[in-house]
Amino acid sequence: MKTTLIMMVLLSIQLQAQELKEPVKFENTVKVLNMGTFHMGYTPDATTTEFDEHDQKNIDRVHQIAQSIAEFNPTVILVERVPEKNSEVQKNYKKYVQNPDMKFKNPSEVELLAFEIGRLAGTNRIYGIDYKEGYYYGIAEKINDNYGIETYKKYFSVLDSLQKQYPEEEMSVLQKLQMSNNPMYKDMLLNINADILTHISTEGNAEGADEAAKFYHRNLVMYSNLNQIELNGDDRVFILMGASHTAFFDMWLERSPKYELINTTKFLK
Repeated sequence: MKTTLIMMVLLSIQLQAQELKEPVKFENTVKVLNMGTFHMGYTPDATTTEFDEHDQKNIDRVHQIAQSIAEFNPTVILVERVPEKNSEVQKNYKKYVQNPDMKFKNPSEVELLAFEIGRLAGTNRIYGIDYKEGYYYGIAEKINDNYGIETYKKYFSVLDSLQKQYPEEEMSVLQKLQMSNNPMYKDMLLNINADILTHISTEGNAEGADEAAKFYHRNLVMYSNLNQIELNGDDRVFILMGASHTAFFDMWLERSPKYELINTTKFLK
């Protein structure tokens, strides 16, 4: 009898495993358009993109792209700003909606793209979900005789070759955004910003992994900030962040029972 019961349980698990081909989701999910971007204004990031945020032609190009993204009709917009700045962000957003011709002293993708998408879509709610946590990105150069330095150097040599084949400075604004949301590009950003550091260590230690963990933690807190925002099944959430954060969020949103990740491709044409 006991053997029969065990066999029935094992058979049930096997059948369920065969049927479970997609992540478990709630019946009424929150639709999320999770979009990565290059930073259009000042950024302290190690990697920056050449872009004149005050040039009217650039602004017009960004606003043209915003028209397509606004078709998602977001009810909530989330941006790469710390929650402590929410009052300021919301105040500036309301001013922009009332006067879209207003000028910002130091505009970024928040003011140039997110605000315009919200204005076009009639979005009322906008929040920052960023979290600041530093980490030593250059740990590989600090440690002598570490185990993975050859792998590290070889990887970045390959990336340098790719960068020469596909120079970012020759891309249009739309092409840069398309690249930022390419799945392979986002995987590369996960490697560059965190995973490749796990190859950097001295005997018995994990110096690179310790630094990478800080970047993972930053993004986990950002994701926690998203989860603290009151949402229901009727909400449609647009998230705009640097593409490395987008890459992390893609993983978690895809697995989450609460959210349904919407493909960005059709909104970037």
